[in-house]
Amino acid sequence: MPWDSVTAAPVSADRPVVVVGAGPVGMTAAATLAHEGLPVVVVELHPEPRPDWRASTFHAATLELLETIDITGQMHAEGLVVPKYQFRDRVDGLVAEFDFRLLADETRYPYRLQLNQQHLVRMLHDRLRQDPNVSLRFGTELTGLRVEADGPVLELRGPDGAPTELAASYVIGADGPRSAVRNALGVPFEGFTYPERFAITSTSVDLQELLPDLGHVNYVADPEEWLFILRTPESWRVVWPVPEGMSLEEATAPERLQQQLQRVAPYEPGYPVIDHQVYNVHQRVAGAMRVGPVLLAGDAAHINSPIGGVGLNSGIHDAMDAARRLARIARGEGDPEAELATYDRVRRTVAREYVQADTQRNTDRLRERDDAVRRQHQEDMRAIAADPERARAYIRRVSLLESVQRFGIGRPPAELELEALS
Repeated sequence: MPWDSVTAAPVSADRPVVVVGAGPVGMTAAATLAHEGLPVVVVELHPEPRPDWRASTFHAATLELLETIDITGQMHAEGLVVPKYQFRDRVDGLVAEFDFRLLADETRYPYRLQLNQQHLVRMLHDRLRQDPNVSLRFGTELTGLRVEADGPVLELRGPDGAPTELAASYVIGADGPRSAVRNALGVPFEGFTYPERFAITSTSVDLQELLPDLGHVNYVADPEEWLFILRTPESWRVVWPVPEGMSLEEATAPERLQQQLQRVAPYEPGYPVIDHQVYNVHQRVAGAMRVGPVLLAGDAAHINSPIGGVGLNSGIHDAMDAARRLARIARGEGDPEAELATYDRVRRTVAREYVQADTQRNTDRLRERDDAVRRQHQEDMRAIAADPERARAYIRRVSLLESVQRFGIGRPPAELELEALS
C-alpha cells in the first residue's frame, strides 16, 4: 500500500489513534486526543514513565496551549516563574537582560516557567491512566509498521516478549530522535551533529548567592567554554561543551565536574552534584513530518541545540497541532488529506525557520571566537534590550508566540496561506 496518501479507517475503539512514545510530547498528544473524546492507545518501550530531566523550560505560547487541557495550574504549583533572562559574557559579565513582562498585554503567561519535563509526564500519566478512553501500554516495543487498505497496523512486542498487532486509524510517532516510527517509514533525518557534546550538571548550591547579579536563566558567551546556567525548582543547572575527543569517563569524572563548577563560581566546601549527563547535540529535521496516516512529532521530527529552550516547546506544539487536526477529521469537520498535508507543511516550516534557525544562532553566538564579532554580538544584544519595541519583537519570537500567531495550532487549512509555506 503506498504511503503517500491517507489510508485510514474512522477513529473508533477498534481503530484508535495510536501514540508511540510516552514522553512529554506523546503524553500531551494523548491527553489532547482524550480531551477531544477520541480513543487513544499509548505505546511506550520503557516499562514506566522515564525520569528524564534535561528539558525544563515552558514558554508562554506552550502554557497557553496546555491551559486547554487544564494542566497549567498543577504545573505552576510545582514550577518556578522566571520573567527575565540574561545574556552574559564570561569575562565582561552582564551584557543584556530581557523581560518577558513586556508581553503582558499579549499573553497570560509573560515569563518562562521552569519545571523539569518529567513532572509534566507524571501529571499527565496520573490523569491518563484513569481515563477510560486511554490505554497505556508500557514496556511495549514497536517492531514494525505497515499501512493496509483500511489503515495502519503496528507490529508490537509486549512485556512478555510475545508479538502482537494493533490496528489504528492514525499514528503519532513521538518516540524520540531514534524514532522507530520514522525509521519504519524510511523518512530521512536531515541535518548534522555538533562535534562537541554537551554536559549538564545540577547542584543544590544557590549560585545567586555566589554571583549576586546572576539571573535565573543565563546564556554566557565565551570563545573557549561557553555556559548555560539556569534555576529550576529542585536545583541550579550548568551546561558546558565537552571537548571533541574527550571520553565519557573523563567528562563525567567527579573531579572534573567539581573543577568545572568551581570555574563558574568558587565554592570552598565543594559542590554537591545532584545529577549529570553528557549527550550528543544535533540540528536535524525529518524529511517529512507526515506520511499517509502517520505523523511525526517532537524529537522524532526535529532535534536541535538546547540553547533557547524551544525543543520541548515546539514538540508540544506539534502534539497539539496533530491532535486538533485528528479530532476535526474524526468529527467529519476536516478533509483528511488537506489537514495532514497542512500539518506537515506548517510544522516543518516552524522547525526550520524558528527552532533550527534560532537555536543555531544562539549557539553560535555563545561560542564565537572572533573578538570583533563577539563585541558586535554584545552591541546588538544591548541595542535590542534597550529598545522596548525591538525587545518585544525579540521576546515574542524566542517564546514561540510569533510562530503561533503566524500559523496557529491546528488552524484549518482554509485559514492559512499555504503557498507561503516552503
